[in-house]
Amino acid sequence: MTDAARTAFVSGAGRNIGRAIVLALARDGCDVVINGRADRAACDEVSAEVQALGRRALVVMGDVGRSEAVAGMAREALAAFGRVQIVVNNAAIRPEKPFLEMSDDDWHRVIDTDLHSAFYTVRAFGPGMVEAGWGRVVNLTGMNAMHGYSGRAPVSVAKHGLWGLTKSLAKEFGPKGVTTNAISPGPIATEHADASMTAHIRSQLDRIPVGRLGTPEDIASLTAFLCSDAGGFINGQMIASNGGTQT
Repeated sequence: MTDAARTAFVSGAGRNIGRAIVLALARDGCDVVINGRADRAACDEVSAEVQALGRRALVVMGDVGRSEAVAGMAREALAAFGRVQIVVNNAAIRPEKPFLEMSDDDWHRVIDTDLHSAFYTVRAFGPGMVEAGWGRVVNLTGMNAMHGYSGRAPVSVAKHGLWGLTKSLAKEFGPKGVTTNAISPGPIATEHADASMTAHIRSQLDRIPVGRLGTPEDIASLTAFLCSDAGGFINGQMIASNGGTQT
């Protein structure tokens, strides 16, 4: 980072990968806007951790899949910090349901959260980045951006779309000093309310050449690099952090 503090907005930041990203950015000298949808207590805990590192933190609760919610959170963030130069689109939902059993609401709830949210956040904070001539956007895609998965069609569609958005924004904003990249995490050891999801992640262990599950910190350190000045020549890329997992 430079000597001047920058501010980052991280969605889905109350736990797991989002929390780790917030703390990595704070250690690099960023103030952080911490977004969560429902668990205010978890976000407040992350905020306290950021402040213990000597950085400022603001918790903004809201559903990033709703345009009006993002607009309201952006107003609050900009009032507090003046400008947000880093956006990390981490929030996502991954429900499993057979395609022919999906309702319109099932489909749109995933697309709104996993794809449309990035449109809303970059539209909200992008003007400040362009004005400053410096900015970073990092989109968390996952292996759903490279593979289709039975029972998770809207997740794969959304994550493929997020990869397309990444490439387009890289070309549109790159000349203005704003880079856009995607990270595709492999199996990561995270906490889930759904025990079947935790079991699924652990079942992938023997497919990972390095012989371990990833950690939230693995993804956070890569995110922090992409958001730094040192990562400024990386643009329009999707970087897999998956221990060598191929399928």
